Amino acid sequence: MTSRLTRRQRRRVSQGVQYALFVAVVVLIAVLADWDTLRNQFAQQRLAEQLFPEIITTALRNTVVYTLSGFAFGLVLGLVIALMRLSSVAPYRWAASVYIEIFRGLPALLIFIFVGVAVPLAFPGTEIPGGTYGKVALGLGLVAAAYMAETIRAGIQAVPKGQMEAARSLGFSHGRAMVSVIIPQAFRIVIPPLTNELVLLFKDSSLVLFLGVTLQERELTKFGRDLASQTANSTPILVAGLCYLLVTVPLSFVVRRLEARAARAK
Repeated sequence: MTSRLTRRQRRRVSQGVQYALFVAVVVLIAVLADWDTLRNQFAQQRLAEQLFPEIITTALRNTVVYTLSGFAFGLVLGLVIALMRLSSVAPYRWAASVYIEIFRGLPALLIFIFVGVAVPLAFPGTEIPGGTYGKVALGLGLVAAAYMAETIRAGIQAVPKGQMEAARSLGFSHGRAMVSVIIPQAFRIVIPPLTNELVLLFKDSSLVLFLGVTLQERELTKFGRDLASQTANSTPILVAGLCYLLVTVPLSFVVRRLEARAARAK
């Protein structure tokens, strides 16, 4: 009579099958891939060396500047939208809800096209301050604010109501209590998702190429594509991708640490 497997044994068998399947897929890819062609097309050391230092001093620097400016603008606008979303004034809530639904529903590419084309047409003779940098900050900020607003709103609502009551009992006005007590605590709660939003913005900064940029305004994706076209080789694109990972991987690690710390605090 065959004995039944225990739960632990079934789990071990299941894990063994999954590991075996993973190893089989890796071996299959390794056997079937044309490594010589991939190496020639994506890993030309001579071409990679020619990208430096410009890929760092120009492309990566611009990408970081675009990201931080968009994040700063989005954070300020997102805070305003979040407070409107929580307002007791109905028109404010309606306007905030419409903004969030529109800018969360539209692709970021369309927002960039709107900023680069529709705004100059709608306001003739008016230029966005900062040129390309200002346009990118506006485009990224408009997209990020819709997500940040909901994140900040959730953070504010996660602060215990007793905090507001305690502040009011000490003589704080509602506005001062929000600024001095509630919002600082809310930001401590939402730091992990906001950091994750920074990672997403860093990647979305690649859409700047649709605004039309000069050689000195190129970010990593535009820089890699231009050099790949000039050299008829994809090595510049691979190096640009590694530069993205140079920033996003440490940031992702920070997000995980912050989330773990928040979980321990709870």
